[in-house]
Amino acid sequence: MLIQTKFLGEVEIKESEIITFEQGLPGFLDYQKFIILPLDADLPLALFQSIDESTIGFVIAFPFAFKSDYAFDLSDEEKEDLQIEKEEEVLTYSIVTLQEIFTDSTMNLLAPIVINTTKKLGKQIILQDSKSYPLRFQIQQSLGSAK
Repeated sequence: MLIQTKFLGEVEIKESEIITFEQGLPGFLDYQKFIILPLDADLPLALFQSIDESTIGFVIAFPFAFKSDYAFDLSDEEKEDLQIEKEEEVLTYSIVTLQEIFTDSTMNLLAPIVINTTKKLGKQIILQDSKSYPLRFQIQQSLGSAK
């Protein structure tokens, strides 16, 4: 299947790799089908792309690569929405806002994207716990320390 992407132009994807966000994303409720495309094998970054709208694409990162102590709990409702049975089937990403100088870029730790890799279901969670992670965590803070 061929799709148009925001950053990579036309790419071929497998339908089995499509992740369904049954509730859409905050601000993009009408778009429920996304795919994760690698950007560079040497970087913990990927493209999170709507398969239905080429202009809806985000750079995402594996947050633990930049903040090793990043942690949160999913509510029972979130686990049910994502049909999570085992912790091993959960993958977490954060949306990155890229700047011209990479170390000035930020990532959203307050609203991670959580994916059930087995069921291909996803949801963007807005954290409500007491750790109060920032909406704009500066990547520069983490380079060299991974904290």
